[in-house]
Amino acid sequence: MLRSTGDRVVIVGGGIAGALLAKTLQNHADVVLIDPKEYFEIPWANLRAKVDPAAVERTVIPHADYLTHAKVVTASAVGIDDSVVLTSIGRAVAYDFLVIATGRTCSRPQRQSDRLEMFQHDKDRIDGAKSVLVVGGGPIGVELAAEIVMNSPEKRVTVVHGGPRLLKVMGPRASAKALEWLRSKNVTVLLDQTVDLAGATPDTREFVTSAGETVVADCHFVCTGRPVASGWLKGTFLEGYVDGEGHLKVDDHLMVGGRKNVFAVGDITDVPEAKQGHLAQRQAMVVSRNLRLMVKGECREEKLHRYKPCPKASITVTLGRRDALAELPFMTLIGHIPGAVKPRDLFITRTRRMMGLKSKQYGAMPRVM
Repeated sequence: MLRSTGDRVVIVGGGIAGALLAKTLQNHADVVLIDPKEYFEIPWANLRAKVDPAAVERTVIPHADYLTHAKVVTASAVGIDDSVVLTSIGRAVAYDFLVIATGRTCSRPQRQSDRLEMFQHDKDRIDGAKSVLVVGGGPIGVELAAEIVMNSPEKRVTVVHGGPRLLKVMGPRASAKALEWLRSKNVTVLLDQTVDLAGATPDTREFVTSAGETVVADCHFVCTGRPVASGWLKGTFLEGYVDGEGHLKVDDHLMVGGRKNVFAVGDITDVPEAKQGHLAQRQAMVVSRNLRLMVKGECREEKLHRYKPCPKASITVTLGRRDALAELPFMTLIGHIPGAVKPRDLFITRTRRMMGLKSKQYGAMPRVM
């Protein structure tokens, strides 16, 4: 067992929120990060990385690069009680304070080199394809389709979406603008249709939609929503704080169920706002401030910071390197102007700076050994 020292903060999940929280706390507490991966990645750069190898080396970052005074347990959390987190490698990690930041379920390799190889494989698939099928018309699907068609206008791209409009997280006007933009780039968009991929393999070339349409594509990518990663809490003392959609119920301090030593941040919370990376980072910073107070013994409620949700936060969907779709509180914009607001490197440099990392310039993709 990794025993507690009295000021032990255990963070479960090394995504954009958990990683930032560990970084900001490592000099103020005994921090342990539990994550099945040896790295964290900048999620909003994933799609660019599929078509631009130069972006990859800057966005997949080993935990060891920024956690110089924290411990990392490379494993999944499989159970929990009121003082210990159980891991998939049979190791029990004691905690004084716990932060759950497991986000959404996803399958990622443990090693950074394998993750880089996955990006290269995806790029090779896209480069070798004349036609690409994107399943899902949310922000991820729209951004991927845009990246592909702007990088290779000659490719035939088809987006199949199960809803009546694209980008459900945005308003109808934004959805209409996204549809018009994609079609102007010769992207085929099929709405109110799904694709059964149960028997699909990498060699599958024909896909039949729920409306009976046949889509021919050399490769396909699934960009549908992923469930919240809270299943591991079933049967634990926190199970009663999980809502019907799998989110953890938190209060204004981002404490779970009002418990004074258990917090949650990121997509796993029931905070009424869009699940966006920059909002997850805001949550992480509030919890970081609160935990620094609590580690010092200053845990009176009036001193703790409160998180104010942003239900009407601006949402920006990138459309290749130059264009973007931005939904602001009073207007919706598409084209070069909103594209200029989100920089060419997708805030990669800024995020690396937040993590205390030197900025790397674009360069060749590192060789995977």
